[in-house]
Amino acid sequence: MSDSRARAKESSGTVLYRGSDLGLEILLVHPAGNYNRRAPWGIPKGQPDPGEALEAAARRETLEETGIVCGELVAVGFVDYTRSKKRVHGFAGPAPEGQPGRCASWEVDKVEFIELSRARRIIHPDQVAFIDRLERLLAEGGVGSVLVPQS
Repeated sequence: MSDSRARAKESSGTVLYRGSDLGLEILLVHPAGNYNRRAPWGIPKGQPDPGEALEAAARRETLEETGIVCGELVAVGFVDYTRSKKRVHGFAGPAPEGQPGRCASWEVDKVEFIELSRARRIIHPDQVAFIDRLERLLAEGGVGSVLVPQS
């Protein structure tokens, strides 16, 4: 398989998180278009350009879709979609303060920080593993820092 065909089945995105009064939240996007009305939400992601590093692609796609410039990121592995066999590489980090996210591309119709229990219910089923990995990393102190308000 040529490199370009292999990259067509590959995607890269970010798992940005922040603390809020509701607890830990992650940034999710919803794909635009009538055919996507019932589609699951997902992390901001997209295909790498030829020769582009996976983390660079994740940063670029996040900026293009949400208007957010990512800070510190760590790799959280990949997931393979069960149906399409597409591989999605994830990079996690704290969301920059003062950047709430917005629909910055025709590709998405919603951009929101969503509390983890709700995020688990609405995210693409194959991406739930990214939430699990983020929680493990945060528990181990392995990615950035976030202040989660105590109630």
